[in-house]
Amino acid sequence: MRANDDWIEILYKTHGHGLELLARKAPGETVSSMGPIGQPFRRSPERPNTLLIGGGVGIPPMVFVADWLRQDAREWHPLAILGSELPFPFDIVPSKFETPWLEDCVSSTMPLLESWDVPTRLATLSGFDGCFDGYVTDLADRWLSTLSDAELAQTELFACGPTPMLKAVADLAARYSLPCQVSLEEFMACAVGGCAGCAVRIKTPEGDAMKRVCVDGPVFDADTVVWQ
Repeated sequence: MRANDDWIEILYKTHGHGLELLARKAPGETVSSMGPIGQPFRRSPERPNTLLIGGGVGIPPMVFVADWLRQDAREWHPLAILGSELPFPFDIVPSKFETPWLEDCVSSTMPLLESWDVPTRLATLSGFDGCFDGYVTDLADRWLSTLSDAELAQTELFACGPTPMLKAVADLAARYSLPCQVSLEEFMACAVGGCAGCAVRIKTPEGDAMKRVCVDGPVFDADTVVWQ
Protein backbone atom coordinates (compact mmCIF):
# COMPACT_ATOMS: atom_id res chain seq x y z
CA MET A 1 0.00 0.00 0.00
CA ARG A 2 1.37 3.45 -0.93
CA ALA A 3 0.68 6.83 0.57
CA ASN A 4 -2.57 8.36 -0.69
CA ASP A 5 -3.79 5.02 -2.02
CA ASP A 6 -7.18 3.75 -0.89
CA TRP A 7 -6.45 0.04 -1.23
CA ILE A 8 -4.30 -2.62 0.34
CA GLU A 9 -3.37 -6.00 -1.13
CA ILE A 10 -2.79 -9.03 1.11
CA LEU A 11 -0.83 -11.98 -0.24
CA TYR A 12 -1.00 -15.20 1.75
CA LYS A 13 -0.62 -18.94 1.46
CA THR A 14 -3.42 -21.04 2.94
CA HIS A 15 -1.58 -22.94 5.65
CA GLY A 16 -3.18 -23.63 9.02
CA HIS A 17 -6.58 -22.96 10.52
CA GLY A 18 -6.30 -19.18 10.73
CA LEU A 19 -5.41 -18.74 7.07
CA GLU A 20 -8.09 -21.24 6.08
CA LEU A 21 -10.61 -18.93 7.76
CA LEU A 22 -9.14 -15.92 5.95
CA ALA A 23 -9.36 -17.76 2.63
CA ARG A 24 -13.11 -18.26 3.16
CA LYS A 25 -13.75 -14.52 3.24
CA ALA A 26 -16.00 -13.35 0.42
CA PRO A 27 -16.17 -9.96 -1.36
CA GLY A 28 -17.96 -7.45 0.84
CA GLU A 29 -16.97 -9.03 4.15
CA THR A 30 -15.02 -6.96 6.67
CA VAL A 31 -11.71 -7.80 8.33
CA SER A 32 -9.76 -5.75 10.85
CA SER A 33 -6.03 -5.14 10.44
CA MET A 34 -3.19 -3.25 12.09
CA GLY A 35 0.05 -2.09 10.54
CA PRO A 36 2.65 -1.51 9.36
CA ILE A 37 4.56 -3.50 11.97
CA GLY A 38 8.23 -4.46 11.97
CA GLN A 39 11.39 -3.36 10.22
CA PRO A 40 11.72 -3.08 6.41
CA PHE A 41 14.61 -3.39 3.99
CA ARG A 42 16.98 -0.41 4.06
CA ARG A 43 18.71 0.82 0.93
CA SER A 44 22.36 1.89 0.87
CA PRO A 45 22.66 4.81 -1.61
CA GLU A 46 26.34 4.03 -2.16
CA ARG A 47 25.43 0.55 -3.41
CA PRO A 48 23.19 0.99 -6.48
CA ASN A 49 23.76 -2.59 -7.71
CA THR A 50 20.87 -4.30 -5.92
CA LEU A 51 20.44 -8.06 -6.21
CA LEU A 52 16.93 -9.19 -5.24
CA ILE A 53 16.58 -12.90 -4.48
CA GLY A 54 13.15 -14.44 -3.87
CA GLY A 55 12.21 -18.06 -3.36
CA GLY A 56 8.69 -19.51 -3.33
CA VAL A 57 6.39 -17.33 -1.23
CA GLY A 58 9.37 -14.98 -0.90
CA ILE A 59 8.86 -13.88 -4.50
CA PRO A 60 6.06 -11.30 -3.87
CA PRO A 61 8.07 -9.35 -1.25
CA MET A 62 10.89 -8.93 -3.78
CA VAL A 63 8.39 -7.57 -6.30
CA PHE A 64 7.24 -4.99 -3.75
CA VAL A 65 10.87 -4.11 -2.94
CA ALA A 66 11.49 -3.55 -6.65
CA ASP A 67 8.41 -1.33 -6.84
CA TRP A 68 9.66 0.66 -3.83
CA LEU A 69 13.17 1.06 -5.24
CA ARG A 70 12.01 2.16 -8.68
CA GLN A 71 10.16 5.09 -7.10
CA ASP A 72 13.54 6.39 -5.91
CA ALA A 73 15.09 8.97 -8.21
CA ARG A 74 18.61 7.90 -7.24
CA GLU A 75 20.75 5.71 -9.47
CA TRP A 76 19.76 2.05 -9.34
CA HIS A 77 21.03 -1.00 -11.22
CA PRO A 78 18.83 -3.95 -10.20
CA LEU A 79 18.86 -7.65 -10.91
CA ALA A 80 16.15 -10.00 -9.65
CA ILE A 81 16.58 -13.76 -9.30
CA LEU A 82 13.44 -15.72 -8.45
CA GLY A 83 13.16 -19.43 -7.75
CA SER A 84 10.36 -21.95 -7.41
CA GLU A 85 9.88 -25.70 -7.62
CA LEU A 86 6.14 -25.24 -8.22
CA PRO A 87 4.88 -23.53 -11.39
CA PHE A 88 5.56 -19.80 -11.12
CA PRO A 89 2.44 -17.78 -10.21
CA PHE A 90 2.72 -15.78 -13.44
CA ASP A 91 3.17 -16.45 -17.13
CA ILE A 92 6.87 -16.66 -17.91
CA VAL A 93 8.04 -14.92 -21.07
CA PRO A 94 11.39 -14.43 -22.84
CA SER A 95 13.33 -11.45 -21.52
CA LYS A 96 14.34 -8.45 -23.59
CA PHE A 97 17.47 -8.03 -21.45
CA GLU A 98 20.67 -9.77 -22.50
CA THR A 99 22.63 -11.71 -19.89
CA PRO A 100 26.05 -12.47 -21.39
CA TRP A 101 27.03 -14.25 -18.16
CA LEU A 102 24.36 -16.90 -18.85
CA GLU A 103 23.58 -19.39 -21.57
CA ASP A 104 21.16 -18.02 -24.18
CA CYS A 105 18.61 -20.71 -23.29
CA VAL A 106 18.17 -19.18 -19.81
CA SER A 107 15.86 -16.40 -20.92
CA SER A 108 12.56 -16.69 -19.03
CA THR A 109 11.48 -13.75 -16.90
CA MET A 110 8.59 -12.26 -14.91
CA PRO A 111 6.51 -9.94 -17.16
CA LEU A 112 5.76 -7.39 -14.41
CA LEU A 113 9.40 -6.85 -13.46
CA GLU A 114 10.31 -6.82 -17.14
CA SER A 115 7.82 -3.97 -17.69
CA TRP A 116 9.58 -2.06 -14.89
CA ASP A 117 12.95 -2.55 -16.63
CA VAL A 118 14.18 -4.82 -13.85
CA PRO A 119 16.32 -7.59 -15.43
CA THR A 120 15.06 -10.88 -13.99
CA ARG A 121 15.98 -14.53 -14.34
CA LEU A 122 14.19 -17.58 -12.97
CA ALA A 123 15.73 -20.65 -11.33
CA THR A 124 14.21 -24.08 -10.71
CA LEU A 125 15.03 -27.74 -10.36
CA SER A 126 11.69 -28.64 -11.96
CA GLY A 127 12.77 -28.19 -15.57
CA PHE A 128 10.54 -25.25 -16.52
CA ASP A 129 11.29 -23.86 -20.00
CA GLY A 130 13.83 -21.06 -20.15
CA CYS A 131 14.74 -21.30 -16.47
CA PHE A 132 18.15 -21.84 -14.90
CA ASP A 133 18.63 -25.43 -13.76
CA GLY A 134 19.74 -24.98 -10.16
CA TYR A 135 19.23 -23.00 -6.98
CA VAL A 136 18.82 -19.23 -6.83
CA THR A 137 22.18 -19.04 -5.06
CA ASP A 138 23.86 -20.90 -7.92
CA LEU A 139 22.44 -18.36 -10.34
CA ALA A 140 23.40 -15.45 -8.10
CA ASP A 141 26.94 -16.83 -7.81
CA ARG A 142 27.18 -16.90 -11.60
CA TRP A 143 26.43 -13.16 -11.76
CA LEU A 144 28.54 -12.10 -8.78
CA SER A 145 31.57 -13.96 -10.14
CA THR A 146 31.54 -11.71 -13.22
CA LEU A 147 31.73 -8.44 -11.25
CA SER A 148 34.92 -6.48 -10.74
CA ASP A 149 36.07 -5.42 -7.28
CA ALA A 150 34.75 -1.92 -8.01
CA GLU A 151 31.35 -3.30 -9.02
CA LEU A 152 31.17 -5.55 -5.96
CA ALA A 153 31.87 -2.51 -3.79
CA GLN A 154 28.59 -1.06 -5.12
CA THR A 155 26.51 -4.23 -4.66
CA GLU A 156 24.14 -5.35 -1.91
CA LEU A 157 21.68 -8.25 -1.57
CA PHE A 158 18.06 -8.39 -0.44
CA ALA A 159 16.43 -11.80 0.00
CA CYS A 160 13.20 -13.43 1.15
CA GLY A 161 12.29 -17.09 1.12
CA PRO A 162 12.55 -20.31 3.13
CA THR A 163 15.17 -20.40 5.87
CA PRO A 164 17.57 -22.86 4.15
CA MET A 165 17.61 -20.58 1.11
CA LEU A 166 18.25 -17.50 3.24
CA LYS A 167 21.15 -19.21 5.01
CA ALA A 168 22.63 -20.10 1.61
CA VAL A 169 22.22 -16.49 0.48
CA ALA A 170 23.92 -15.31 3.69
CA ASP A 171 26.82 -17.69 3.05
CA LEU A 172 27.10 -16.44 -0.54
CA ALA A 173 27.13 -12.80 0.58
CA ALA A 174 29.81 -13.56 3.17
CA ARG A 175 31.96 -15.25 0.54
CA TYR A 176 31.89 -12.08 -1.56
CA SER A 177 32.07 -9.77 1.51
CA LEU A 178 28.77 -8.14 0.54
CA PRO A 179 26.11 -6.60 2.78
CA CYS A 180 22.95 -8.68 2.76
CA GLN A 181 19.53 -8.19 4.32
CA VAL A 182 17.13 -11.10 4.73
CA SER A 183 13.40 -11.12 5.48
CA LEU A 184 12.88 -14.12 7.75
CA GLU A 185 9.90 -16.47 7.55
CA GLU A 186 8.60 -17.64 10.93
CA PHE A 187 5.27 -18.79 12.31
CA MET A 188 3.61 -15.86 14.10
CA ALA A 189 0.80 -16.09 16.64
CA CYS A 190 0.12 -12.52 17.75
CA ALA A 191 2.40 -10.69 15.23
CA VAL A 192 2.61 -7.66 17.54
CA GLY A 193 5.50 -8.76 19.76
CA GLY A 194 3.51 -10.05 22.71
CA CYS A 195 3.88 -13.81 22.53
CA ALA A 196 7.53 -14.08 21.39
CA GLY A 197 6.59 -17.19 19.45
CA CYS A 198 8.58 -16.02 16.40
CA ALA A 199 11.81 -15.22 18.24
CA VAL A 200 15.15 -15.98 16.57
CA ARG A 201 18.72 -15.72 17.85
CA ILE A 202 20.50 -12.56 16.64
CA LYS A 203 24.07 -11.39 17.26
CA THR A 204 24.27 -7.99 18.99
CA PRO A 205 27.19 -5.94 20.36
CA GLU A 206 26.23 -7.22 23.82
CA GLY A 207 26.12 -10.84 22.70
CA ASP A 208 23.47 -13.14 21.26
CA ALA A 209 19.88 -12.12 21.98
CA MET A 210 16.44 -13.41 21.07
CA LYS A 211 14.66 -11.01 18.71
CA ARG A 212 11.04 -11.17 17.56
CA VAL A 213 10.66 -11.51 13.81
CA CYS A 214 7.30 -9.68 13.82
CA VAL A 215 8.48 -6.40 15.38
CA ASP A 216 12.31 -6.52 15.53
CA GLY A 217 12.32 -7.93 11.99
CA PRO A 218 11.32 -9.45 9.71
CA VAL A 219 14.34 -7.89 8.00
CA PHE A 220 17.73 -8.47 9.62
CA ASP A 221 21.30 -8.12 8.43
CA ALA A 222 22.17 -11.63 7.30
CA ASP A 223 25.49 -11.69 9.15
CA THR A 224 23.73 -11.09 12.48
CA VAL A 225 21.41 -14.10 12.23
CA VAL A 226 22.48 -17.20 14.15
CA TRP A 227 21.44 -19.80 11.60
CA GLN A 228 20.18 -23.03 13.12
